[in-house]
Amino acid sequence: MTTEERLAKVERELGRVKRRSRWLLVGLAVGLGVLALVWASAASVPKAEAQDTVGPRIIRANEFVLEDENGKMRAVLDVAADGPVLFLRDENGKGRAWLRVDKDGPVLSLADENGKTRAWLRVDKDGPVLSLFDDNEARAMLGVTKDGTVVSLFDAGGKPRAELSVGEDGPRLALLNENGKMRAVLGVIKDVPGLMLLDAEGKPIWSAP
Repeated sequence: MTTEERLAKVERELGRVKRRSRWLLVGLAVGLGVLALVWASAASVPKAEAQDTVGPRIIRANEFVLEDENGKMRAVLDVAADGPVLFLRDENGKGRAWLRVDKDGPVLSLADENGKTRAWLRVDKDGPVLSLFDDNEARAMLGVTKDGTVVSLFDAGGKPRAELSVGEDGPRLALLNENGKMRAVLGVIKDVPGLMLLDAEGKPIWSAP
């Protein structure tokens, strides 16, 4: 083989090597691009999931109804004309608790198994008031106002019969008849106890000291 033939053969081999190198570079570039896309997709999924689980979620509606496994309504959150209301029912469908906020303030009502209100708590501009009921009437009330604390007891007809209060002058216990007239008052004013008895018209008939 002559020198010219050897040179021609070497040039052909060099050409084949250059072509292989170009294709290898192209394949490497394509492979790197695919890997970059896969990595970006994999990285974006956890980020999106993190945003879904960690980020704030806001649900806007006018009413929510919660049902048990039997399809019975157990809770209702609604916005009525007077304000928002949360209503809870037992397994028999009886209303057992109400929580609402109207123009005068928040109110919480608790009912027995027959749906009758047995406890009532309200907070308005005068202060908090707790009322306890029998089957028909309020029987006890506890209130706190700017003038002090008051506990009132009522008879079966809903009439006040006893009142215990603590004001600026001191504690006072008042007993009333069935007509709501005060008949006896026991109080302590400036560490001095006093007792007053009154007639049916509410006029004092005896006092000490």
